[in-house]
Amino acid sequence: MKKRAFIGKERAEELAKKYPTPFHLYDEKGIRDNAKKVVEAFSWNEGYREFFAVKATPNPFILKLFKDYGCGCDCSSLAELKLAEAAGYSGEEIMFSSNETPAEEYAYASKLGAVINFDDITHIEYFEKNVGALPKTISCRFNPGGYFSIANSIMDNPGESKYGMTKEQIFEAFGILKEKGVEKFGIHAFLASNTVTDEYYPELAGQLFKLAVELKEKTGAHIAFINLSGGVGIPYKPDQKENDIIKIGEGVKKRFEEILVPAGMGNVRIYTEMGRFMMGPYGALLTRAIHKKHIYREYIGVDACASNLMRPAMYGAYHHITVLGKEDAPCDSVYDVVGSLCENNDKFAIERNLPQIDTGDLLYIHDTGAHGHAMGYNYNGRLRSAEVLLREDGSDMLIRRAETLKDYFATLDCFDEFKGLFED
Repeated sequence: MKKRAFIGKERAEELAKKYPTPFHLYDEKGIRDNAKKVVEAFSWNEGYREFFAVKATPNPFILKLFKDYGCGCDCSSLAELKLAEAAGYSGEEIMFSSNETPAEEYAYASKLGAVINFDDITHIEYFEKNVGALPKTISCRFNPGGYFSIANSIMDNPGESKYGMTKEQIFEAFGILKEKGVEKFGIHAFLASNTVTDEYYPELAGQLFKLAVELKEKTGAHIAFINLSGGVGIPYKPDQKENDIIKIGEGVKKRFEEILVPAGMGNVRIYTEMGRFMMGPYGALLTRAIHKKHIYREYIGVDACASNLMRPAMYGAYHHITVLGKEDAPCDSVYDVVGSLCENNDKFAIERNLPQIDTGDLLYIHDTGAHGHAMGYNYNGRLRSAEVLLREDGSDMLIRRAETLKDYFATLDCFDEFKGLFED
C-alpha cells in the first residue's frame, strides 16, 4: 500500500504562508467518513456508542465534530472532563476512565453525571469517603492478567499493566457495589494497543461477554453495557493492511449472538473508545526542511521536533514521511530526519529511504491525528504548534493557535522581572 497525503504541495504551501510551520493539519472529510463507517459497523447494537478518547486529540472542535455522529467522550482527567463539557457533552455521554484518580476529579465527573469507571476495587471506598454516595450506574475495569494472544501470537501483556482489577476483585467489587445500591453495571477492559488485525475486538468481546454472563449469574448484577475500550490500530507503515471496521463489527456481533443472547442478555449495550482509529490517519504534521548536515550520516534538519510529535522519540514509533511535490520521485537517498532538541532521540526517521530533500521542502509526516499534538511538551523552551482543520469544502480553519513566548512565560508572573515582559 502506498501512503498518500490528503493534501498536495500547492495547497500545503498556501497554508504554510498563513500558518507558519510546523503545524498539525486535520482532514475533516476523512474524519467524518470514518465516523460514519464506525457507527455503521456497530449499528446492529441498539445502544451502541463510540466514546472518543479525548486524550488522543483534546480539541473542542474535534469533540463537537464527533457529536454529530452520536459519539460520547472518554475522559481521564479534570481538564478532559472540562473539554467535554465545553463541547456540549453531559451525563452518560461522558465515560470517566481514570487511574490513581484525585478526589476532586471524581467529584467533578460525578457532578457532570458521567459514568464512573473504577480502575481498582479500593476506589469504591475512596469515592464514598471523598465524594459521597455512589452513582446508580458504575463500571469496573477488568485486567485478566497473563498474555493476550491471537492465533498464538502475543499481542500485549496485561499482566504487566497497571490498569484494572483481577477477576476475583471484579466479582467482589460487583457484590459490594450491588449491596450499596448500584443498579446498572458496566464492564471495561483494554488488553492490547494499536492492533492491526480484525480479530482483536471479537476476541476481546468474547472474553468480556463470558465474564458478563458469569458476573450476572453469580452476583445478580444487571449488566447494562460492555465497553471494549480502544486498541484497534491503524497501519502506520505502508506494508501494513488496514483494519476493516465493518468486519470487526460483524465479528463482535457474532460473539454477542453466541454468548450474550442465549444468556438472556441481548439488550446489553456495546461501547468503544477508539481514539487512534477515529483520528490517527486524518492528521499530519507539516514541517519544513531547514538544514542539511553531512557527517557520519546524512541528516535533514526540520523546524519541527519531538515537542511537536513525541511518538518516534518516546517509542521508536514509525511515522511515514512524504516529501510534498516529490511523491513519485525515487527514494534513492538515505536520511535521518531530525529536530532541534538537545536529545539524540529527537528523530522522526532513522536511515530512511526518501527522495532527495532540499532545504525549503515541505515534509508531510503521516498519521499524527491521534497522540500527536496531544503529547506535546516544552523541553528546550520549544513551543507547541498550531492545529489547523482542512474543511470538507476545501477551506481551512485554525482550531488551536500556536503557543507564543508569552504563553511559555505566563506561569512566571510571580517574578517581577517577567511581569509585563511580553505584553502587547
